[in-house]
Amino acid sequence: MSSTWKNRISVSIFGQSHGAAIGVTLDGVPAGEKICMDKLNAFLKRRAPGRFPWATPRKEEDVPEILSGIVDGVTCGAPITAIIRNTNTRSGDYANTQTVPRPGHADFTAHVKYGGNADLRGGGHFSGRLTGALCIAGGICLQILERRGIFIGAHIESIGEIYDASFHETLVNEDGIKALCEKDFPAFDANAAQKMIAEIEKVKQDGDSIGGTIECAAVGLPAGLGSPMFDGMENRISQLVFAIPAVKGIEFGEGFGFAFARGSEVNDSFTVKDGKVQTETNNHGGILGGITSGMPLIFRAVIKPTPSISRKQKSVDLNTLQPATLEVKGRHDPCIVPRAVPCFEAAAAIAIYDAILAGGVPC
Repeated sequence: MSSTWKNRISVSIFGQSHGAAIGVTLDGVPAGEKICMDKLNAFLKRRAPGRFPWATPRKEEDVPEILSGIVDGVTCGAPITAIIRNTNTRSGDYANTQTVPRPGHADFTAHVKYGGNADLRGGGHFSGRLTGALCIAGGICLQILERRGIFIGAHIESIGEIYDASFHETLVNEDGIKALCEKDFPAFDANAAQKMIAEIEKVKQDGDSIGGTIECAAVGLPAGLGSPMFDGMENRISQLVFAIPAVKGIEFGEGFGFAFARGSEVNDSFTVKDGKVQTETNNHGGILGGITSGMPLIFRAVIKPTPSISRKQKSVDLNTLQPATLEVKGRHDPCIVPRAVPCFEAAAAIAIYDAILAGGVPC
């Protein structure tokens, strides 16, 4: 089972949710890049489980162990390999999912593809826990990008029918992004945040789960990154965002809203500001023809409700092919959206740093 994204740099993620560890190998990062481990640990802590009542109670510190590629806080040119040890597993909670697949989860497709041999404890290699490894790679790329004046941040745009304020078309900036990254519950509107938290608690008490959307922005990007068609910035980012297991859809800029508009309403007029060509609005989300325009890069994606819920669900016994009722045990997030926010930042950082390494514009 290989989970590798490869372009100018490559990201290979390995491990299972209830195995000894999860980990990542990040190859292609040049030597000489300083990496602050305290900063990387703080980034990973934002995704770590067991910290807040709206998350799974599974408690893991998620402190990365660097095995290669970084010496005395500086990249040495060798592949960077790091692991996060799993220390708080309860594999017995998943005994029944080996033969009775969870609706909405990868249990059935994994059973078919791997001949019944897939490790499904805690979701195995399909678990959202693997995004911890993605965040190691992304956290490293974030630090490198910030030294180049590029900042990436995300927030909870919605949970259920409750919406946060959105990134303004052209006013998103470095200070706003930094402020978001310091919040335990990353939303602009404090009132909306409280309503979201209450909604998560409600579905949790109901033995259910709920989904939502996350919006991500990158500022400080030069115009000219990316290329048309297969290596466009939308393509690069989308591939990495879909590595987050709960993601089921993505849009850039105005996105699906374009379907309900006229060109005269959404075409972004060009202007000159401080000697640079810009657009007056940013409906295109900072990307035109797969190439960055120099405006803030903005995208959002939908996160489905966590499939593991405590309510009884209808399934099938894969041994007998007879109907079965499944009652999922274990510890799960009633809403995965809050912990997925740094995963979006990680995915965007990898894609953007890779595009910079591919060349084409000075940065």
